[in-house]
Amino acid sequence: MKQLMHRQRGFTLVEIMIVVLIIAVLAAIAYPSYQNHVVKTRRAAASACLLESAQMAERYFTTNLTYVGAAVSQCGNGLDNFYTIGFDGDPAARSYTLQAVPKGLQETKDVKCGTLKVTSQGVKSVTGSDSGAPTKCF
Repeated sequence: MKQLMHRQRGFTLVEIMIVVLIIAVLAAIAYPSYQNHVVKTRRAAASACLLESAQMAERYFTTNLTYVGAAVSQCGNGLDNFYTIGFDGDPAARSYTLQAVPKGLQETKDVKCGTLKVTSQGVKSVTGSDSGAPTKCF
């Protein structure tokens, strides 16, 4: 009588642990990159909103010959939880400074750029560690 050998099918615990380890390493590399991308995307949206508000202030000036009473545009793209966009003080008759101040997670994650500012003359500046190169942030 011939005895049949049955081969077991399936994965061993070692094989499963190797797969789990590979997935963990890939996730450890991908997640910080994803977080940086999210921070940059929110910053770009805030920059766009800031420049849109500057355009609205310029339109107001061409109509009224003063910036006093100009309003900040409401961008409505979900930035309310991450940035406060408004004038830095009250706008004067001939000048203003608009700013986008990060808050919440954006404030802690975006230390390179910090607060984004633009003046009525079009001068852009940032308060973060990249304050010498605001073009990287706008």
